[in-house]
Amino acid sequence: MTTPTNELPDYAPVPASSLGPALNEQGYYVGRAERNLFWVTDGVYNSAFLLTDDGVVLFDAPPTIGHNLRRAVDEMAAAEGVTNTVTHLVYSHHHADHAGASNLFEGVVRIGHEDTKWRLDRDNDPTRPVPDVTFQDAYTLEVGGERVELSYKGPNHTPDNIFIHFPNHDALMLVDIVNDGWVPIYNLNLSEDVPGYIDAPNKALELPWKTYIGGHLGRLGTRDDIALHKSYIDDIVENCKSALASIDPTPYFARYGANVWAGVKGWLDEVTHSAASPVIAKYTGLLASADIAEFTNTTTFLILQSLRLDYGVGSYVHP
Repeated sequence: MTTPTNELPDYAPVPASSLGPALNEQGYYVGRAERNLFWVTDGVYNSAFLLTDDGVVLFDAPPTIGHNLRRAVDEMAAAEGVTNTVTHLVYSHHHADHAGASNLFEGVVRIGHEDTKWRLDRDNDPTRPVPDVTFQDAYTLEVGGERVELSYKGPNHTPDNIFIHFPNHDALMLVDIVNDGWVPIYNLNLSEDVPGYIDAPNKALELPWKTYIGGHLGRLGTRDDIALHKSYIDDIVENCKSALASIDPTPYFARYGANVWAGVKGWLDEVTHSAASPVIAKYTGLLASADIAEFTNTTTFLILQSLRLDYGVGSYVHP
């Protein structure tokens, strides 16, 4: 049964700094990131493309942008007086929400990590053809006198998510790690490797760039956006450590007796609430959707479990 919209909760206004440019009548915005590197958004998903004399290189193909990718390329190619032929398509990772319009571009060379190829072979999704060119650690793509450095720095959001660096454009594209001006959605942006996700912004900051192209939410980012995201995550990590050290699980197990899972739930819920609540209060008004408790709570719970299980924080050895 659908909840009536007048019964849905209200949330804090989105900070003006979190908002991107207005969309056109066709539902997209395309703009220049730097020189001949452009980005396109539908306000929720982002993509990018590089115009060269020898062809267009497309970076991700989100299905929500869909055919507007073609329109954006045509618009900018006409304005720049260069070809609109898409010759290459780079996958940031295998997820369908970022690659599910790949099949709209025929006759292109698709490039991705070797694990992306394995996963797309497994998934057998006709909207996401497998990459023709794969790499393990690093790959330099050169088209029309331009250079793009693709690198794999370990698992993070997914086991195959890569860094896309544009050294001649002072830009970095890294998808599903930092949502510029916004908190991660549920479960740390639905990430599979928590330590890798937490460390990915540090690896991003090791590279030289000024403009950040994330995978979501309709605006370009800066190094300051990475720093604010890191502060939000670091606060959650420190709060989790403090809560694990200070909240005694004994009363919850005593309360539920033989129902040990209920005891575990009571304890972990209290630790999560204790760690997340100050973060929600601190970042509401700084990061959009910080006040949507489910987002920070689920992210906090996932980080909490990683601290316990990956790092051994709060482990108790019976005497």
